[in-house]
Amino acid sequence: MAQKGVQLDRETFSCSICLDLLKDPVATPCGHSYCMKCIKAHWDKEDKKKIHSCPQCRQSFTPRPVLLKNTMLAALVEELKKTGLQAAPADHCYAGAEDVACDVCTGRKLRACKSCLQCLASYCDKHLQRHYDVAQLKKHKLVEPSMKLQENICSRHDEVMKMFCRTDQQCICYLCSVDEHKGHDTVSAAEERTKRQRELEGSRLNIQQRIQDREKEVKLLQQEVEAVNGSADKAVEDSEKMFTELIRLMAKRSSDVKQQVRSQQKREVSRVKELQEKLEQEMAELKRRDAELKLLSHTEDHNQFLLSYPSLSALSEPTHSSSINIRPLSYFEDVTAALSAVRDKLQDVLREEWTNVSPTEVDVLLSAAEPTTRAGFFKYSKEITLDPNTAFTQLLLSEGSRKATRMGQRQSYSSRPDRFTDYPQVLSRESLTGRCYWEVERKGGTVSVAVTYKNISRAGIGGECGFGNNDKSWSLECNQNSYSFRYNNINTPVSGPQSSRVGVYLDHRAGILSFYSISETMTLLHRVQTTFTQPLHAGVRLYYPHGTTAELCKLK
Repeated sequence: MAQKGVQLDRETFSCSICLDLLKDPVATPCGHSYCMKCIKAHWDKEDKKKIHSCPQCRQSFTPRPVLLKNTMLAALVEELKKTGLQAAPADHCYAGAEDVACDVCTGRKLRACKSCLQCLASYCDKHLQRHYDVAQLKKHKLVEPSMKLQENICSRHDEVMKMFCRTDQQCICYLCSVDEHKGHDTVSAAEERTKRQRELEGSRLNIQQRIQDREKEVKLLQQEVEAVNGSADKAVEDSEKMFTELIRLMAKRSSDVKQQVRSQQKREVSRVKELQEKLEQEMAELKRRDAELKLLSHTEDHNQFLLSYPSLSALSEPTHSSSINIRPLSYFEDVTAALSAVRDKLQDVLREEWTNVSPTEVDVLLSAAEPTTRAGFFKYSKEITLDPNTAFTQLLLSEGSRKATRMGQRQSYSSRPDRFTDYPQVLSRESLTGRCYWEVERKGGTVSVAVTYKNISRAGIGGECGFGNNDKSWSLECNQNSYSFRYNNINTPVSGPQSSRVGVYLDHRAGILSFYSISETMTLLHRVQTTFTQPLHAGVRLYYPHGTTAELCKLK
């Protein structure tokens, strides 16, 4: 009963707003007491509504009451503090429906702050103190509050399960280890935990490494998105400028043509009107003379007729019809025809060049998946020819510059700065961008099938000239019994079925270069994943003996 009285006092002298002992207590007109600071803060929030109420009974006051400190109540609270009265625990200290409650508290239970694995009980701060003060209890294992402590008790023997059966993969108590788990591989739960902890740490390290890898990949993809967006924005901006310039140029040409036509029209009309006036004057003169001659023809006096005739019969020199240059009615249709021809040529140019910027070529996001069948690769087949201006002098080009043959004698090629002087190599005329596929048929000795930037060096025997000996070219060397890939002077052996034909697939934007062995089946020999910074050219290199050939195949 005494304990109940103390509890009543705590509630009596506590502020219902802050749940702590009253500080500077004041009473509202309805009789309820609060800390002065608490009730003022509460009413400050209600100032906008012009009505102030009691937080407990909701009685309203207008105007806002003037509050004065209750000195008697304040003195009583201070006196009670000296006698040991403490503030009641705040509501948030009591255990809720989803909290772990203290197993020792009676009445309304406080929230537990720790659970003991030996006692199999949970304790609030107050009742946990014995585990810090009593020597035997200090050895107990304290963990975060848990509702699953009973799961540590063996349901059969009602003992704490401190062991682990590796055979059955379950926690057991000591009696289980000598009973139904006798002869099994059993260890202490702590030992098994140590082992599993190491495995867990290994798994975490693996996960963290994968997270780092994915973060790098996400960052790279984000950079790719930013690069794509930047490139697209610039392309749109540049295209708008270029089309604006084209429109301006066309408008100027239209104005020029209009001015020229009108100027020519004015000259021609002026010329025609001048001739027309001359003809009209001549007709008037002829009509007048005709009238005079008609009158003379009716004269009955023969002598008068003969005297007047010589002067009337003489006519002025007529305007010769050849001086009247009558233009055909289709005079200005020549202009229309010429402009029509220009329009058709412009349309042809735009139609041909548009393929370089069409959606099928500009893969602004993710490149299409690499084909899985040869027929699928044919979709990207490109007609490629060899450039005689780059051919080594001992290479003979034939079959419409698609075939190169290693010769023993120098060919009658002119000296050019883009010709390979010492390496038996030749480049394609065509530059390669977007997605391309081609095949090379080889006969005789070793042949290297390559792609390279156009600015690869041409003169000399240094590594900067040879396919695969630098960072500007990628080469698959095809020997009689083996393959090898070469880039930046690093040689990598390649395994795969031997074939006289090699297929090459290039996805320039995606940075993919793949070489395939072509026979009855199509087998990937080597794939490169990189970033191409310039358009590429196909190339072949022919080794000895003489008569070795490499031909760019026509694909159906």
